[in-house]
Amino acid sequence: MSPEAIKIKVKKAGQRACDEKDAKSKLCVGHLKRWDTPAPDVVREVGKGVSVYRCERCRALYRPAPDDRSSAGLKYEKRRVNIFGDTVLRDP
Repeated sequence: MSPEAIKIKVKKAGQRACDEKDAKSKLCVGHLKRWDTPAPDVVREVGKGVSVYRCERCRALYRPAPDDRSSAGLKYEKRRVNIFGDTVLRDP
């Protein structure tokens, strides 16, 4: 990492692709992957045990969205399904 301050963006709910722009204002659109072993300076910045996502193209860093309930945020609610794979809205 560079000696300058670390820039960490907050992921939007359901966001899976990087929205960082380059010098020509073109979007990166790289896939965001969970960074399991972040660099020591990133751990000092965000804290130990906090999830960090990193773009696979431009290496931009993201924190998870606090209100994300999608599978991209891994905070989805488990629901019962019937034999056809449809979600069951209420218990019988």
